[in-house]
Amino acid sequence: MTSPAIPAPVTGEPLAWPSGSDTTSPEPRRGPQHWLKVAGWRHLVGLLALVFALFPIVFVLSGSLNPTGSLTSPDALFSVFSGQNYLDLFSDPRYPFADWFRNSMIIGFTTAAGSVFIGACAAYAFSRSRFRGRRAGLLGLILLQMFPQVLAYVAIFLLLMTLTEVFPAIGLDQQLGLIMIYLGGALGTNTYLMYGFFNTIPKEIDESAKIDGASDARIFFTMILRLSLPILIVISLLSFIGTLNDFMIASIVLTTPERQTLAIGLYQYVNVSFSQNWGVFSAGAILSALPVVIIFWFLQRYIVSGLTSGAVKG
Repeated sequence: MTSPAIPAPVTGEPLAWPSGSDTTSPEPRRGPQHWLKVAGWRHLVGLLALVFALFPIVFVLSGSLNPTGSLTSPDALFSVFSGQNYLDLFSDPRYPFADWFRNSMIIGFTTAAGSVFIGACAAYAFSRSRFRGRRAGLLGLILLQMFPQVLAYVAIFLLLMTLTEVFPAIGLDQQLGLIMIYLGGALGTNTYLMYGFFNTIPKEIDESAKIDGASDARIFFTMILRLSLPILIVISLLSFIGTLNDFMIASIVLTTPERQTLAIGLYQYVNVSFSQNWGVFSAGAILSALPVVIIFWFLQRYIVSGLTSGAVKG
């Protein structure tokens, strides 16, 4: 029996084996319609959001450079350039803008530091300690946030009136009394935010430090606070912005013009019907926003990590 003959391969050409798909074929060229469908609409939404966010700032900046004392229409933005409003802001003796600015910075930074310290101490106790009433205390912090702050205005005023007769340093028209109100009002929210962040820090760190002889205070100040730096910066930033923008409580507590804050003082430029000066008001608003912008610029890398880390394992 003879075997069938095997044809010899053609020399000079490699054998080509069939395949299911040709991987070397070039990708089809995608036109602008594909880009618009995949990523173009995202750019459009981002651009609209950017315009929506920047237009009020541009409008106020244009008003601060307008010496007529009125706000211009949108089609006449930056038609006039003048720094007279900024000069009037510091030269008018009836409106002590420099005192308002200094008072706001003192109250804001003091409240931010105090809120971080008190809230961190409370959050560390709830996160690491086990004691009777711990669960009820956490639930109480949540329930307190359900009631609007406006319900406490009358009680705050009456309480400060009583404290003025007993201890004037924390009574009406005193910045220390206003700072104490801010510290107590933000304690619940700050504590719960930091409590969620402290829960993300492994407890094995505390246990290993206690084996080496470290006390709870040393662990808290030298280890926990350093590891929780993002949430501490977020809390301090939120507290600073909240006190800087507050109007209602500050107007109830502070009555002397030299002791008032920026939110109350700047309102005096536009609260009279026949003497509204929107140009000086806009200039003051621009200068008042500079500290917040500068702080955001230097601390922006901590803001997102601080908020998200505290919300993952609450």
